[in-house]
Amino acid sequence: MLPAAFSAHTNSMDRYLVPAGLARFEETIQRSRFVATVGRAASVDEARSFIAAVQRELPAATHHCYAFLAGPPGSSGRSGMSDAGEPSGTAGRPMLQVLTGSGFGEIVVVVSRFYGGRKWGTGGLVRAYTGVTQGALAELPTTEKRDLRYVTVAGPYSLVDGVRRLLAKCEASVTSEVFAERVTWFIAVPVDRSMELQRYLTDLSRGEIEVTP
Repeated sequence: MLPAAFSAHTNSMDRYLVPAGLARFEETIQRSRFVATVGRAASVDEARSFIAAVQRELPAATHHCYAFLAGPPGSSGRSGMSDAGEPSGTAGRPMLQVLTGSGFGEIVVVVSRFYGGRKWGTGGLVRAYTGVTQGALAELPTTEKRDLRYVTVAGPYSLVDGVRRLLAKCEASVTSEVFAERVTWFIAVPVDRSMELQRYLTDLSRGEIEVTP
C-alpha cells in the first residue's frame, strides 16, 4: 500500500516562474535617468545582497529604490520595498505592486534614479517607477521552478521497464538505484506530478511496489 505522505496536497505554488538571469531597462523621463535592474532572490538576504551590488555599481545615482518578493508569487511574508528618499509611496510600493501582479517569484528589482534637475509631482514619479519596472520585466529571461518530492520505490525485476516508463511520463528522475533481491529506486518527482505517479504505480503494481517518502 502506498503511504499517505506520498500523495500530499499540491498547489500552484509548487511551480512558478523565476528569473533565469539579469535584465536591465533604462529610460530618461523629464531629464531624470531611470535604470531598472531585475534579478533573482530566493531569500531576503539574497535580495539585500543584490540591492547592495546595484548600489555599488551605480554609486552616482540619487536614489536606489527597490522592491522584492523572496519566495513564491504573492508571498508577502518575504517581501520588502523602499522609496529610498523619494516621497512616500511613489517608488517602492508601485514597484512591489508590479512584481506582485507579474506572477514571478524569487524576484528583486532596483530602480536607480539620476536626478535631472526638474521637480516632479507624486503622480509622475509613480508612473515613472512603475513603467521602468515593467520595462525591465519585459526583458527578463525566466525559467520554471518546480519543487521536488523525494521517494523510494521498491519492486520486483519484472516491473523495471514499466516503472521507468512511468517515471519518464511524470517527469520524475532516478537519483540512484540498487539491484538486490528487489530493485530499489531513489526518485525525485515534481510535487505537482507526485499524485499522478502514485496512481500510475498503483495501477501497475497491484500491491507489488512499495513506496516510502
